[in-house]
Amino acid sequence: MLHLSSALKQAGHEVDLVVANHQDPIEVAREWQPGIVGYSVMTGSQHYYLELNRRIREVAPAFSVFGGPHPTFFSEMIEEEGVDGLCIAEGEEALVDLADALSDGGLNPNIPNWHFKVDGEIIRNPVRPAVSDLDTLPLPDRDLLYGRDVLSRKSKIKHFITSRGCPYNCTYCFNHALNEIYGAKAKRFRQRSVDNVIEEINDVRSKYPLQFVVFVDDTFVISRGWLEEFAGKFPKEVGLPFFCNTRANLVTREQVQWLKSAGCFSVSMGVEAGNDRVRNELLKRGMTREHIVNASGLFHEVGLHFTTTNMIGLPGTTIEDDFETLDLNTECRPDYAHVFIFQPYPRTQLGEFSREQDLMVGTFDDIGELAGDTSVLKFSPDHLRQLQNLQRFFALVVNWPRLRPLLHRIIRWRPNGLFWLVNKLWKGYVIKKRVHPVKLSLREYVELIWHFMKINS
Repeated sequence: MLHLSSALKQAGHEVDLVVANHQDPIEVAREWQPGIVGYSVMTGSQHYYLELNRRIREVAPAFSVFGGPHPTFFSEMIEEEGVDGLCIAEGEEALVDLADALSDGGLNPNIPNWHFKVDGEIIRNPVRPAVSDLDTLPLPDRDLLYGRDVLSRKSKIKHFITSRGCPYNCTYCFNHALNEIYGAKAKRFRQRSVDNVIEEINDVRSKYPLQFVVFVDDTFVISRGWLEEFAGKFPKEVGLPFFCNTRANLVTREQVQWLKSAGCFSVSMGVEAGNDRVRNELLKRGMTREHIVNASGLFHEVGLHFTTTNMIGLPGTTIEDDFETLDLNTECRPDYAHVFIFQPYPRTQLGEFSREQDLMVGTFDDIGELAGDTSVLKFSPDHLRQLQNLQRFFALVVNWPRLRPLLHRIIRWRPNGLFWLVNKLWKGYVIKKRVHPVKLSLREYVELIWHFMKINS
C-alpha cells in the first residue's frame, strides 16, 4: 500500500489511509468522499473487506477496487457485489492509470492488470510487463502509515524489502503462480540496487526511530554479487543490526561471513518438513537434510542467531511425519522454530491439488483470517486436535527436547487457552531476546507486550 501511495502522489493524486484500529472507516469515507476506495486483501480477510466495502458505499459512492494476493489468485472475486475492479499482480502503474482515467471524467475499461465490472459485464485485461528496474519506483510512502499508526511510527524495528519475485517453485507458495500470470513479461527475480536500499533506510532513520532493520524478502541472499556489495557498504553507510531470510541450499561459509560482517544479527530459513519425501516431492523444496543441518552448523559457527519455518498437517501426511519435522529442528537447534498448520491457498500447486483431490472441507472461501492455527483439510477430529496442540508446543520442545515424550500425551488433550498462552509467551520472549533485540524503556515494554498479546496467533 505504501508503494501504491507514493506512486499515486507522484502522479498528482491525493491519498489517505485508514487504520481500522484507530479510526472508523465509514466515518472517514463519509467525510472525505474519495473517488476510489482500495483494499489490499489476503485470503481469509476477503469477507471482512467485502462487507466493509458494502457499508462504505452506502455513505460514499466511490469506485471500489481490490488488490493483493487474494484478488490476484482468486479473480472470481470480481463477481462479488460492490466490487468494481480487481488489480491483478503489481499495481503501481495500474492504479495510477485508473486514477488518471477517473480524474479525466470516465473509466477506460481496457487498462492492463485490471478486471472490471461495467454495467454487469466483466472485462478481464491482460497484465502489463512488470517494472524491471525497481529503482525507478518512488520510495514507499511511510509517512502515510506512520501518520496514522503511532505504534508503527514509534517502533525501533522497521521492515524493508529489497526485491520482488523468486526463482523457486515451492508448491505451497504463490511465486510460481505469479510467474504463470506474467510469463515472459517479468523476470522471476528483481532486486533494487544496494544504494537504493541504503537510501531508503537512511531516509527512514532520519525521520523516525530505527535501531533494528528487518528485511522481509522471501530470500535475501539469491544474488551473490549483490550480497557482496551490500556487505561492503551497509556497515559503513548504515551500521545497524538486521534480520533477513535465507535458504539452506544457498548457505555457504562465504555467505554467512558476509552477512556477519555486514551486521546481520539473525536469519531465518525454511525447513518446512523433516521427511525428505514430503519436503522434496510434495513441496518441491529441492534441498536435502544435509543442506539444512550444514546451514544450521554454519550459523552456530559464526554466531548468527536463526529461526526456522515449518509446516505440519500437509496433504497425505501423518502426525509421525510432523514429529520428524520436530526432530530435524531439534537437531538444528534454532533460536526459535516457527510452525504453521498448512493452508491450501488458491492457484498454488498444493492448493489446487487439495481442491482437485477433494481434500478440503468447503472451498478456498472458507479459509479463516487466522491461517496457520487450524486446517481446512479433511482430518479426523482427533488428528486436527493433535495438530493444533503440536503447533502450540512445537517451539518449546525444540528448545527443550526432554519434553518430547510428554508431548505425545499433551497433543491428545483438548486445546485450551493455557496452551495458547504458553506458546504466545515463549514466542514473544524469544523473538524479543534472540531474534529482534532492541533496547526499550519500561513504558515501551508495556506497550509492546499489550500489542503483542492482542494479536491472536
